[in-house]
Amino acid sequence: MRRYTVSVLAATAAVTALAFLPATAASADDAVLTYGSAAGNAVSVGDVLTASLANGTTATLATSSNGPSGITCTGSTLAATVTDNPATPGTATESATSQTFSGCTSNVFGVTGVRSITVNALPYTTSAASDGTVTVTPATGGAIQTTVVLSTLLGSVTCVYRAPSLSALSSNSDNSLTFTNQQFSKVSGSLLCTNNGYFSATYAPVVDSSVSGTPAVYTN
Repeated sequence: MRRYTVSVLAATAAVTALAFLPATAASADDAVLTYGSAAGNAVSVGDVLTASLANGTTATLATSSNGPSGITCTGSTLAATVTDNPATPGTATESATSQTFSGCTSNVFGVTGVRSITVNALPYTTSAASDGTVTVTPATGGAIQTTVVLSTLLGSVTCVYRAPSLSALSSNSDNSLTFTNQQFSKVSGSLLCTNNGYFSATYAPVVDSSVSGTPAVYTN
């Protein structure tokens, strides 16, 4: 089958508390999102999907696309609530409710540490299409926003970054969700805040935390 994703960041993805009434959106063999296998049970509306960084990987917010400088985090998690799961082919939707970052360091000149990375203005809407493409969008008139607090040679500084939307790809081979060089632009902060941040991370496996045994999620 093709790919799956669940929304993010922040980080700058991501991301984060809503509740929806549980219901079965489609039969087990024709829903966009299934759990256990590609031909498994349909994910129910209201189920919470979660993911952490794939083993051995990091989340980065680089100062340039594919650049070596920026922020690196050894830990990051995502959570989203399924709001629609139609028959395939189609597009499932989710409400991205949480994204966390931990173990973050920076190699940017003048920065001595990373105090926090917080994804603001949650929840965001995530659209997961049958072909594996994923789009994360804010509320109308809003933006995806991430606040980074740094320790610097001049003291603590706060940097705020925004993006109009984010794109990601998912894969059924490892139930992963991958963001690559998603650009955020600085909207406030000192000169020690870089003008741009390019977010990259791979989360795997994406699982249905509302089902016993937290089975992996697939896209059809």
